[in-house]
Amino acid sequence: MTSDAVVYTPRRRAMVALFASVAVALGLTGAAAVRPGEATATPAAVDPASSSALQKAADAVVEAGAVGQLSRVDDGLRIVRAASGRADRVTGRFLRDDDRFEIGSNTKTMIATIALQLVAEGRLRLDDPVGKVLPGTGGNAITLRMLLQHTSGLYSYTDPAFMTGVIAHPDARYRPEQLVAAALRHPLTFAPGTGWAYSDTDYIVVGMILRRVTGRTPAELIRDRIARPLGLRHTYLLTGVEPDTGPGYAHGYMGTFTGPSTQPALHYTDVSTWALGSFAGTAGAVISTAPELSRFLSALLGGGLVPPAQLAAMKTAVSAGAGTGIDYGLGIMRTDTPCGTVWGHTGSTFGHDSYMFGSADGRRTMVIDTTTDTELNAQSPGSNPIKEAMAAAVGTASLTAACTMFGEPIPAA
Repeated sequence: MTSDAVVYTPRRRAMVALFASVAVALGLTGAAAVRPGEATATPAAVDPASSSALQKAADAVVEAGAVGQLSRVDDGLRIVRAASGRADRVTGRFLRDDDRFEIGSNTKTMIATIALQLVAEGRLRLDDPVGKVLPGTGGNAITLRMLLQHTSGLYSYTDPAFMTGVIAHPDARYRPEQLVAAALRHPLTFAPGTGWAYSDTDYIVVGMILRRVTGRTPAELIRDRIARPLGLRHTYLLTGVEPDTGPGYAHGYMGTFTGPSTQPALHYTDVSTWALGSFAGTAGAVISTAPELSRFLSALLGGGLVPPAQLAAMKTAVSAGAGTGIDYGLGIMRTDTPCGTVWGHTGSTFGHDSYMFGSADGRRTMVIDTTTDTELNAQSPGSNPIKEAMAAAVGTASLTAACTMFGEPIPAA
């Protein structure tokens, strides 16, 4: 593919903003990344040996306007946790570091893992045309590899019109075929294999392929190929609405603003009873916990879920575009932080922003979830002091987690 063919669709712009925020959050500023050991030269660096740094960072996110934030870091020797704020604004229940939450597009890493398991079993081929398995969704030009890497050119159905529709009718139900049909009404954003553009449609199609090849639902596949083998008791793919938002569940809140941009007022909408499993599906409807995401990512990067050849294919990455600081493989992304290189994914729903990253060998992991999102909805365009304060606080929390994971001092800036 030609890496300079990067198309900016509406969803692409949103994801570039998200990836750029990841780069900022993990400490990238456009300069060369600082390698482990170099960060110790910062006079005001914070010692990550105490969990107080992680807790202080989580508290700052809540003070900036988020309803809650939780984090978990495993540096290979010990586990550090933090939680701040409320899990439910109505009951006042406090957020716990092991509460379940919507993981958003971190789902894609699980779906890609299952696809690569089937490749290893000879039931799928990465470079076979999608039309060979699922006629009418990509013809002979788009391959499974392109879907997994977002180089298919398929328009993302999650455009501003769709997102606005979900906000207006959050209980509406969609079949995967309807979501794909909505995307196919738009032309390709580029010729397949000639560019990169984040598309949720890609992973809806992959989910349909998995079902066609195995005869089993994606929810069953995640349960039987990932959750049960790893002992993940609280990880599952929603197929509609979350049935249990009581104790043990972190509610998500969509943040919207009123008033002038210089003095905005932040309002919260609880989205925990929205039909996430219907409108996000295999692109972003898994529910999990920080400990279980950590176990999943560690097993994946450590070679416990897919054979070496498929893991190598998964980690063969292309640039996600200038300014993102991200290279994207098959359902997994790579970026450099001031404290080391990380592999993983990000996830955003209407009420959650989460990061799931680990070291290349999976021995170290970090998981963060902020239970308030102000970006995905079309009701809060532009910037304002609250958004900026929350972004800065999440950035500090994420950088704190990354450096704690590598056992490196946390840069002051």
